[in-house]
Amino acid sequence: MHKPFANLARTPSEHFKLYFYAAVQRVLDHVAAAFGDFDGAVQHFPFLAVYQHEIIATAMPNRDPESNSAWWQRQITTWQADCPDHLPLCAFAQACDLDFATLTMLMTVGLIEEDARFGAVFEALHGNVNHHRPTIGLMHAWWGETGRSGVQHLIALGVLQPLHQELPRLEWGLQVPVLIWDGLRGARSVHASAWLRYQPVSALPPLHDVIMPSNLATQLERVIAVLADGTAQTLIVRGPQHNGRSTLVSAVARKLGYGVLQIQGVNRSDDERWALIGILATLLHAMPVIRLELEAGSTCELPSMTAYAGAIGIVVGQHGGLRGGMVDQPVTIHVPLPPAHERLRHWQARLPNSCTSDLVDMSEQLRMTSGNIWRSANLAQSLAALAGRNAVCVADVQEAHRALNRQYLETLATYMPTSGDWSYLAVNPTTLQELQHLEQRCRSREHLVNNVGVALHQQLNVGVRALLSGPSGTGKTLAARTLAAVLNMDLYRLDLAAVVNKYIGETEKSLNQIFARAEELNVILLLDEGDALLTQRTNVSSSNDRYANLETNYLLQRLESFEGILLITTNASQRIDSAFQRRMDVIIEFQVPDVAERWAIWQLHLPIEHAISSGLLDEVAQRCQLSGGHIRNVVLHAALLALTNDRLITNADLEAAIQREYRKLGAVCPLRR
Repeated sequence: MHKPFANLARTPSEHFKLYFYAAVQRVLDHVAAAFGDFDGAVQHFPFLAVYQHEIIATAMPNRDPESNSAWWQRQITTWQADCPDHLPLCAFAQACDLDFATLTMLMTVGLIEEDARFGAVFEALHGNVNHHRPTIGLMHAWWGETGRSGVQHLIALGVLQPLHQELPRLEWGLQVPVLIWDGLRGARSVHASAWLRYQPVSALPPLHDVIMPSNLATQLERVIAVLADGTAQTLIVRGPQHNGRSTLVSAVARKLGYGVLQIQGVNRSDDERWALIGILATLLHAMPVIRLELEAGSTCELPSMTAYAGAIGIVVGQHGGLRGGMVDQPVTIHVPLPPAHERLRHWQARLPNSCTSDLVDMSEQLRMTSGNIWRSANLAQSLAALAGRNAVCVADVQEAHRALNRQYLETLATYMPTSGDWSYLAVNPTTLQELQHLEQRCRSREHLVNNVGVALHQQLNVGVRALLSGPSGTGKTLAARTLAAVLNMDLYRLDLAAVVNKYIGETEKSLNQIFARAEELNVILLLDEGDALLTQRTNVSSSNDRYANLETNYLLQRLESFEGILLITTNASQRIDSAFQRRMDVIIEFQVPDVAERWAIWQLHLPIEHAISSGLLDEVAQRCQLSGGHIRNVVLHAALLALTNDRLITNADLEAAIQREYRKLGAVCPLRR
């Protein structure tokens, strides 16, 4: 005798077909009863004859099939016992404790997802043209008390969704969520939804291909062991964005034999999608990887995963807390920004044809996350191709890096062009020496922590925080531009208008975002007129004082943990909280320029070709005690006067511009004219 289902391959899709046929057989039996016999049913719904033929051909050739559930359950159980692959329906039934009847009910509700013609069948059985999906009442009528409890269980799980809830309960229509149905039928959609993405095991990176420090590789071996034996369930990976966190979790999932189900934007414990996530993970045999970006001081509640008992991955930044059932058995690893030698490995892997010395320079100069290295490398290759070159050079990488900076930073900060060197800055020798020391501190920041004692090593990070203090117009912002130029780094000025927010907590959120991006992208962050944010804490006499102090406390903590280069300028250092000053690595005082410095500033600002007498310049430098900012204004106005009269700048132009500047200041011009 022919064995039932013998012609079906042992695959998840064929397994789904068996349950589908079992549900169709149930419908055929009830439709035949409703119309007197099967021939009467076929007269109304001719397509049912095709399904009857397929069931006979697949299940039992040469004889009529039995329609009772016990036979179908027995035959399907026998068939699936020989299947070596992961069967979504079996895994789902086991995880949710579903019997054969309940699983068949679920498949019956979903018939319309496979063939819309079943909608007309259900309308006829209901006697209502508006109900083309099966109702709770129909499930109760077909399965009795088993149907009542089964439907309730499936609704509670979230795999059945009730419709038309304004009607009496028995008239509620039922549907299977699209994501669940696709998972039941064994679909492997790469982009299942905007908030969810599936990757099969074959698409995940092998662990040995992931570039990581040796100590982290050793730690991961232990992590994989405890996840495999169930000692721990959740792997929490912390670190900066775009730093290989998801890649690392994906490699761990592959080692454990899972695919990956990436989840983003689900960060509330009452979100209904949590129920779908666990079931989908079970159906797809995938490790859920939840991506979170939390603010400092915030906590995310993560509920226990429904219908899933495997390993879970959580990718989160360096700030924020986690709690809830999902993190009851966690192991945590930290992925820091890669050091120079590790960055070199990333550059070599992505740009194998580039000059080794260029790659070494890139790894030393650009302290970036591993993901941003790969993004920069991809863009640099495009730039080189546009220029007609096969090999990528340092200039291509720098241009690509700037493009990334603009993409991630310019919503909260403003790019400031840089040029020149220290010879463009006229300050007193002490200030210049301090600026050069600051330059060296920035160049050596990654190596300095390894050149101190154990106690100090534990306190230091690679961040550099400098306060540039002095009267307005003395060259603080120009010094910041020059420092960025000599370090060959981009300079971004923090836009206080975009950062400061009247709503509680929003300012801290914006500051954390800009600080995090500055750390990851190797840029210098300039906080101009920093006393506006770094104000002294006050006695708490109102709620406003309390929240202002909280904002100050947050800044104190964030500055201490900051791993980038931060420059703060102020002309009112007495207004800055002393706790901020203690956290500054470098404090540089800018003084009002003396005669020699003013003369140098005039020489730097005036064009090479001009018609100003040296005697007037000497007199101006001696008598006019202007700061660098005021001298800049004078030269600009004098140049405008000369341009209007189509000539070089003359004594008269300079004198007129100086008189104008003193009028702006409300002071008497000291020139003897």
